[in-house]
Parts: sequence; structure tokens; C-alpha cells
Amino acid sequence: MQKKAISYLRFSHEGQSNSSIERQELITSQWAERMNVEITDTFADAGHSAKTFDRPDFQKLQDFIKQHHRSVDYLIVDQMDRFSRDAGEALSMIKKLQSKYSIQVVSATEGITFDYHTPGSFFRAGLQFLLAEEDNINRASKINAGIYTAKAKEGRYIYGHAPFGYKFEGQGKSRHLVINEEQAKVVTYIFNAYLTNTPDYIIRERAAHMGLKHKGNSVVKDFLTNPIYAGHQVVKPYKDLPGGIFPALHKGIVDMETWSMIQQRLKGGGMERVIIDDNLPLRGVLKCHCQKPLTGAPSRGRHGKYYLYYKCRHKGHNNISATKAHEQLHEILKYMSLPQRLVAAIKDQSEKMLQERMKDNRANLSRSKRDMEELEQQLYSVEEKYIKNQMAAETYHRWLKDLTRRRVEVKSRIERFSKNGDSTWKLLSDHLSKLTDLQYVYNQADTLKKQELIRLGFDNELYYEDKTYRTPFVLPIFEHNLLTLNKKKLLLIVDKKERADKVRPSGGERSRTAVQT
Repeated sequence: MQKKAISYLRFSHEGQSNSSIERQELITSQWAERMNVEITDTFADAGHSAKTFDRPDFQKLQDFIKQHHRSVDYLIVDQMDRFSRDAGEALSMIKKLQSKYSIQVVSATEGITFDYHTPGSFFRAGLQFLLAEEDNINRASKINAGIYTAKAKEGRYIYGHAPFGYKFEGQGKSRHLVINEEQAKVVTYIFNAYLTNTPDYIIRERAAHMGLKHKGNSVVKDFLTNPIYAGHQVVKPYKDLPGGIFPALHKGIVDMETWSMIQQRLKGGGMERVIIDDNLPLRGVLKCHCQKPLTGAPSRGRHGKYYLYYKCRHKGHNNISATKAHEQLHEILKYMSLPQRLVAAIKDQSEKMLQERMKDNRANLSRSKRDMEELEQQLYSVEEKYIKNQMAAETYHRWLKDLTRRRVEVKSRIERFSKNGDSTWKLLSDHLSKLTDLQYVYNQADTLKKQELIRLGFDNELYYEDKTYRTPFVLPIFEHNLLTLNKKKLLLIVDKKERADKVRPSGGERSRTAVQT
């Protein structure tokens, strides 16, 4: 009676030709013809690794065997590494196929039928699997070494798709990331919006409107935590070589200092979740005397009409009419507006300070570039000594880690000191005059900008207690009418010692003068 078999064919990735499958099919069919065995069915997995048996057609093959094992004598493969590269798992499968289903595995190329009950045959099967597994380990080791060298030492981005915000230029090893200006605007918005406490859901909505296709609740955090956007990339450790965040060749969309600051902020729990409501701009910004941010919601009056209130979650604490709170804040902003002569003086002083800062930046930039040259020379010297076996591996890795960290810091300084001050001065010149009517500036802003103005002006410490706004801090530029605000009980300065530590000594007597028109 003619024996029957099923065959299994596999190639691991699309880079291999389909002829690999055709060749395997030819070899397995030739063995079957030579041994007078009929192949009743063939299973083929294209583009799947042999590291595990979790492959679509191999699963189908197992289901077939469970149902039709009585009519199958052999499972034919071209070579054992087509079957599996995991020696232990493969030998266990061979044992199961023979002991449970009476099916033997055949390596057609080697002309070997493996018999679990024959010691010599089983040893040969184990040897073939071990050789295949060793080959797989060697290949993986070479690939991982190449990846580490390309990323950690050469700073190349080696993946097939450019991250959002970038595009590829060049070919082969010269291929590198360059900024995609349109997409970079979205990335810049995400970072800036987070820094200004914009709620996550608002950032996602606006980023999508700007062209971001990425979906999911974690999309903002994914962008913020990716060092690619700061000109760096994550490198996995390789053997004794350290992993971590390494400088990359491409230019960052944000500077490393900003990125590092955001990571610290994320570790600290990020920001409180605030729902934006244009009718309640102070929600989540204005605080109760217990230091908890006030919520905001409508309350129903006696005659069925709804009124907006700012409320504390603690019973018996603040429950403020939003209309009254807004009116009081408008009065405060009116007195905080700057007189024309003060704006002119600030503008003149700011220009001098900016010019001085740019002079300092140029000097710092020059020093930082010299520091970078010295670090590069030290890195080259350390690597050269290590390659020539003049330095122990432990010493090399310690030096490499320290020098790499210092290079990141110096690169961040170079980026910061390279920024041109012209745009800063133009922004200051265009908008400083608007501070003569701070109430107007506030009313013209959208809700997010209103919240940022309040946070900035009072350093996130604006409270409400006994029908009055209170704060330990006012931005020095707005201090000129604090005495008037205090007399009118519009804004009370509390905890003067803490405030004195924050206010510049130059605040002086001018901050106590009456409102000027």
C-alpha cells in the first residue's frame, strides 16, 4: 500500500525570492517520487520566521494532522531549518508527531527520515536543529551589532519609514532624516501646547485639524516622549555596550533642553486634566483657599434659569458667581495695564538687554563649540585606545557613557545659543504696546490664552477667598498698582515673605503708585 505524506514549505521574508518556495516544492516532490510516497496536501508560509511555530499555515497543518493523521505517514520539509530554528521546540514537535500521530519528519535535501525511537536518527535531528539555531543566533548577533553601530556610533536613523515631521534624503548609508516643514509645524504645536498646559484632548483635536493622522488617546504622549524630535534616538544595549538615548545625525524639531524638561514634567504626573469651556475660562486655573483648582458648572436658580458658578469640591468652600468673578478680574486687569511711558521705558531697556544677551550668546556659542571639539577628540581617543586593546572594556564603557552625556549637554547649549534674537525682538516690539490695555488683551484672547495669561501673571497662584482675589506673586512688570488694587480689595497680596523672595529687588517704590492715565 502506497504511503502518504504532507509537505511544509517556508521562506522568512519578502527579500527572498518566491523561487525559494518553488525550489522547496521541487525537492520535496522529488523525494516523494523517489520513495514512492504520495503528497496529499502542501502547506506554505511566506514571510514568516522559523523562531516559533506561530505561523498561519503551520497552524493549519496542525489542524489537518489532528483530523487526518491516520492517513498521513510523513511530514516532508526541504531542510530542517524550514521546519524550525528552535532546537528544543522542534525536537518536542518531532516527538509529538511520531508518538501521538505516528507521523515522521523527513528532510528531503539530506535524505533523512527522523525516527524518535532510533538514537542515532534522533541525535542527527537534534544536531541539525542546533546548527540551524546557532546560525540564527550568529545572524541575529551580527544584525544587532550593526544596528548598535549605526545608531549609537554613527547616529543614523535606520528604519524604513520616516517619523512624522521628517522625510528621507539620500540613498544607502547616506540616507538621513530632514525636517518636513509642514509636518514639523504640527510637532512644534504639540510640544508648545503641552508646555502651556493645553488639555490633551484639545491638543489632539487641533493637531488632527492641522493634518496629523495618528489616532489614539496616547498620541500626544507618544510624540512628547520620542527623543527623535530632539535630534536623538533610543539605542538598546548590545552585549557589554550601554544603551540609552544617543545623539542622532538629524536636526531636532525641538531642542534637547525643552525635551528633557518635558520628560521631568511627565514623570511628575504631567498636568491636571481641565475641560475647556469658553464661558468658564478660569476653571482649573483659579484656586480655592484650600489650594485645589476650582471647577465650573451651571446651577439652577429659583425660577428655573441657569447661572454659571466656580466651585470647590470641598463642601462649604468657594461657590462663586462666574459673572462676579469675571467682573472682578476685568477690574484687576484694568489696573495692571501699563502706562505708555512705562511701556516705552521697558521697550528701550528690553532692547538693551536683548543686545547684551545676544553678545553673551555669541561668546557662549564660541565656548560651547570649543567644548564640543574637545569632547569629540576625547571620544576618538577613547575609542582608539579601546580598539587597540589599550583600555579595559569596563573603563571604556564608563568613559563612553560620561562623554556621550556631556556631548548631549553641549549640543543642547549650542542649539540654544545659536538662536537668532531678531524674531524675539520683533515679537516683543509688536506686542509690548498692547500691554497698555491688558483688559483688552485678555478679552481678545481665546480661552487657552486667557488661562496662560493668568498662570503667567500670577505664577499659577491666583486664589479666591472671602469674595476677593488673592495671590502671593504678581509678575514684576504688572506691579505698579498693587497698592491701589489692595485698597479697593480687588487683589490682596498674601504671604509677603514668599512674595518678596520672588519679586526682583528693582520692583521698588514704583510698584506702590496709584493708577496712571
